[in-house]
Amino acid sequence: MNKKILIVLIMLITLISGCWDTKEPERMLYIYGVGVGYKDGKIEIYTQIIDFANIAKSEQPPNPNNIQAEVGHSSGKTEQEAFYNLYKSMDEELYWGHLAYIVFSEDLLKSGKMDSFINPFIRFLNTRYLTWVYSTNEPLKEVMLVTPILNKAISLSKLSDPLNSFRQDSTIEPLNVRQLILKLDEPSYEVAIPSVSLLHNWETEKEKNMITTLNGVSVVTPKGFKGNISGDKAKGLPWMDKKTKRAELSIMLDSEGKRYITGNGKVDAVKVTPIVKNNSVSFDVNIKMEVELGGFQGSIKEKTVKKEVEKEVKKEIRDTFKEGLSIDADVYNLSEYLYRKDPKAWKKLQKNGKVELNENSIRNIKVDILVNSGRKNFKETLRR
Repeated sequence: MNKKILIVLIMLITLISGCWDTKEPERMLYIYGVGVGYKDGKIEIYTQIIDFANIAKSEQPPNPNNIQAEVGHSSGKTEQEAFYNLYKSMDEELYWGHLAYIVFSEDLLKSGKMDSFINPFIRFLNTRYLTWVYSTNEPLKEVMLVTPILNKAISLSKLSDPLNSFRQDSTIEPLNVRQLILKLDEPSYEVAIPSVSLLHNWETEKEKNMITTLNGVSVVTPKGFKGNISGDKAKGLPWMDKKTKRAELSIMLDSEGKRYITGNGKVDAVKVTPIVKNNSVSFDVNIKMEVELGGFQGSIKEKTVKKEVEKEVKKEIRDTFKEGLSIDADVYNLSEYLYRKDPKAWKKLQKNGKVELNENSIRNIKVDILVNSGRKNFKETLRR
């Protein structure tokens, strides 16, 4: 009998031995966002630790009064030293597998030390290439402490889930680590990182709420920071991107500037053709897009709408292109179009991966437009 009991015990030990080195979920901290800054010659690290117990599987936290996240801070001569300093203040082990986004401060980008963070980041087994990337000139701590409107789960914030809001406003395309690396490794070796700013235009009966918004892009290279394109100057970006699903477009319907209409633009196709002559290159742009009109007063003609949409789209494309030239940036990656179409010409004309561009480098812009009035005709529903 004793031998039988001993055999059973030995068998049970072999079954449970594989669980001895497992880590209990409640004994770990889950990092969800990282902010990287640079100040006084040191790397500044901000980490957002998220509490999945308060989020569970629903879109709304079980108890709205519970804290969904905390932000920790540390600094060091290197990013590794900064993280080790942070580890010293933690009660539990830090898990990186749920990291959703990274925010770089402008100071960090200007210091040229972005690669010192990206290089070890992609070598770490628990991190993912699909982590979203942003830039900001706002305080990193404030950006990372923002919670969604109506106290929605913090996992549904704009920074951690940008594709959701991108369907409604496609002005600034989200960027992940994989795309960042690819763009910095291809001509013209530049990348436009979505820029985050803070707004206070939402409020409850108790207080004003701070929210995040993507107001433009920061153009960076492997060596440093070129500058920002934001606000109205960034309006041309969506029209040169076939991923644009819905972007705002306001046009004027009379010469007196008293009658405007706003529609939603969707880009169906973008074709850029390099034209090489002697020792220079120019580009022809062909865009196919759809425009859905919102409410309007009075009757309008489809021909008029098409004419004004084409005029405004061309203007916004050229305005953004000129703004890019002012910071020596190829915002539409025209150099890459030449690189793909005619490698020999690109090799002859390029310098540090870029061809020389000027305000006349975009020779022609053609816009084919399909207009949807949202109704059967272009007449107003309620007539005076």
